[in-house]
Amino acid sequence: MCRNIRTLFNFDPPATDDEVRDAALQFVRKLSGTTHPSKKNQDVFDRAVDAVAASARQLLDSLETTQHPRDREEVAARARAKSAQRFPKIVFEDS
Repeated sequence: MCRNIRTLFNFDPPATDDEVRDAALQFVRKLSGTTHPSKKNQDVFDRAVDAVAASARQLLDSLETTQHPRDREEVAARARAKSAQRFPKIVFEDS
């Protein structure tokens, strides 16, 4: 689950609150071991996601760097190319 969490710092445009919340949700899912908490645990789960999202937003807003912001499209294109190399399409020929 956590492998879906992406780096959110130093991008142009900056990470949105939705992206931060999605990362927080993945983190809480990993910690709790569930993707859908029971009704009894839903409130605690949601509060944990809110707390992690708030902490993550505070972290991202406080970090400083001298590097130029990375371009989201460029990073995504490199990831797609790497994925295509790792998982090439399998072509089956009729015999």
